[in-house]
Amino acid sequence: MIALLMSMGYGYAMDKRIIRIPRWKREGLRSLERTPQTSTREERRAFSQTLFALVFPIALQNLLTAVGSSANVIMLGSVSQTALSAVSLASQILFILNLFFAGLTIGATMLVAQYWGKGDTQAIEKLYGISLRLSLLVASLFCVAACLCPQFLMQLFTSDKTLIVIGASYLRLIGPSYLLMGISQIYLCFLRSTGRVRVSTLITSISLVLGVGLNAVLLFGLLGSPKLGVVGVALATTIAQALQLAWCLLDSRRRAPQLQLRLRALFARSPLLFGDYLRYTLPVLGNECVWGGAIAMYAAILGHLGADVVAANALASVVFDLAAVVSLGLASGGAILIGKEIGEKRLEQARRDASRLCKLALLCGATGGILILLTRPLLLHIVPLTETASGYLAIMLMINSYYVIGKSINATVIVGVFCAGGDSRFGLITDALVMWGVSIPLGLLCAFVFQIPAMLVYFVLCLDEFVKMPFIYRHYRRFTWLKNITRDFSIEEGTA
Repeated sequence: MIALLMSMGYGYAMDKRIIRIPRWKREGLRSLERTPQTSTREERRAFSQTLFALVFPIALQNLLTAVGSSANVIMLGSVSQTALSAVSLASQILFILNLFFAGLTIGATMLVAQYWGKGDTQAIEKLYGISLRLSLLVASLFCVAACLCPQFLMQLFTSDKTLIVIGASYLRLIGPSYLLMGISQIYLCFLRSTGRVRVSTLITSISLVLGVGLNAVLLFGLLGSPKLGVVGVALATTIAQALQLAWCLLDSRRRAPQLQLRLRALFARSPLLFGDYLRYTLPVLGNECVWGGAIAMYAAILGHLGADVVAANALASVVFDLAAVVSLGLASGGAILIGKEIGEKRLEQARRDASRLCKLALLCGATGGILILLTRPLLLHIVPLTETASGYLAIMLMINSYYVIGKSINATVIVGVFCAGGDSRFGLITDALVMWGVSIPLGLLCAFVFQIPAMLVYFVLCLDEFVKMPFIYRHYRRFTWLKNITRDFSIEEGTA
């Protein structure tokens, strides 16, 4: 694996007869001819400083999100294992919705970062309206489904009647928060994509802390409030999302016109830009749905193996998210940095920085694996689980300690490097073939046909990142992902 990443970093310095590089666009070729091939110490220092300024706030935001999820899981686990399992399964609906949000925001980031590097704020303003329309459409569908047919949604993940009843009560109250998220997530995405990462992190972080506090108050009946249990967790989440949106609305008034949350932004029209947005966003959205659907299928497979497996998986997922916060921040920050460089037509600089991102991804993944192993003994003593669930959790954490390395590398390359250059199709194809063509069929066979032990099923489901890695590496070495996708759409639309 180390050799793989070193090859990514130094492949271009090798003899061109060894690496087969495809024909570049004329603009790309001229840019490479004008750009010095040497990497100076000042350049590396500038890269580190810029990347740190982007990654640290995003990683901090991811960390607080994971910590908030951990706190909620621990609080629910202290109430009962049943409550923990029910909310864990019900949260799969929000997980799927977040995949749509991720597809829309990653697609927007691809274009916004490059137009930001180009200095075209008109395009950014129109992209904001396009993204907001689609986000509200998706959020409305999920809100209606959660509020009107929550029991049907729960039945997709479990056949346990107790879990279905508890999870349905949770979904009814948390459904309205989906609409609130549909607006705030797009606004925060545009803040990050245009370099205002600190403000985005501040808004999200304060909202998360407030949400965790409200969860504790309404779950346990603190400060004189009624003890609402699982229903209190859903209500607290909805209140926190409402306050986050209110903060976004207030913040937008202080921003430049292209970032204000104005009603007329929903009706802004730009056929060419809308076509570009769909061209690059739909593959990302498809990729997120394919990947997220596979993860939900993993949860469904494990959910039918018993409540002990569900409870252990809920805790293992939280620990994995904590260990992967820096890696995911690296992918998001790297996409903004490289996209901006491509928009500025510094293609060779973007190529070298992509190599540096790959090396950092390996380091972050290994560090995350070590953290999982260090927290393993502590976690087994904090949350009261059955003896069987505790045994499952111990094995899941061991598997996740190396699984996070594959996740770090693949996420950084696909989301941070490929998408920065507009290559949004490769991730879709890879995930569709590997997860739905290999992992899920094997998981179903192992669980329900061969009926092997639950932890062997979990091991099989966690092979996907390493099956994908050779294909990702091969695609990276071709460098077809490195291209400028902006256009002078004001001139083109004026002559259309």
